Amino acid sequence: MTKIGLLLACAFIFGAVIGSFLNVCIYRIPAGLSIVRPASRCPKCLEPIRWYHNIPILSWVLLKGRCAYCEVPVSIRYPLVEALTGILFTLFLYRFAFNPVTLVFWLLCATLVVISFIDLDHQIIPDVISLPGIPIGFLCSFAVPWVSWQSSLLGILAGGGVLLVIALGYELLAKREGMGLGDVKLLAMLCAFLGVRAVFPIIFLGSVLGTLVGVPLMLLKKSDGKLAIPFGPFLAAGALIYGFFIQFWDPLMRWYGVALMDIWRSIFS
Repeated sequence: MTKIGLLLACAFIFGAVIGSFLNVCIYRIPAGLSIVRPASRCPKCLEPIRWYHNIPILSWVLLKGRCAYCEVPVSIRYPLVEALTGILFTLFLYRFAFNPVTLVFWLLCATLVVISFIDLDHQIIPDVISLPGIPIGFLCSFAVPWVSWQSSLLGILAGGGVLLVIALGYELLAKREGMGLGDVKLLAMLCAFLGVRAVFPIIFLGSVLGTLVGVPLMLLKKSDGKLAIPFGPFLAAGALIYGFFIQFWDPLMRWYGVALMDIWRSIFS
């Protein structure tokens, strides 16, 4: 195995281990439980999980997706969270090599995995994660060369402000809540990490992903259009896509602007 291959493998293993802890956070934070104590245990029989039953991904496979003691089924989401975190850590190490930028994105990935799965389960984005994430993201901007502290600060204000205006505007027109304030705080946190230039790309990418997922779901469920789909996971995905492909965004926007101008001229010429 090459040195690069070994580093990527280590990144995946490390990410999977972090993912195991993220599973604890996803389960306990909405319940208001400590993420430190007690140690991991089966929620059914309450038997403490031994370390050799808690090896990320592998233990779930060897135990055939069941508790080692009471044999209650263990959700496949546990190894999926571990694998997803491992994959994200591997991708960002490959993208940025091993430097402070990679560590920042690892932190962001871990945070967004927890937020996304909690939002999927409970339709909430816990303030205990998003609010501390805003100053942490601001501090992390000093480690990312293309995000100045000024850009981070403006991102906090613009990100939270833009989504707040959208949320209030939708509520005013539709006479019902369409977006929670948790999404507003989440976007402020994301732009604290990624800077003010990330505001509209994240909203755009999140909206496209949400539409691609939401419309088929509404058609399958024959919904009246009021199907509640949490927006947090799509904002998170948009932020990670933007962070990974940031070098392509400006050329894409220039192409998009030129294309719009060409369409405009063709219509009114």
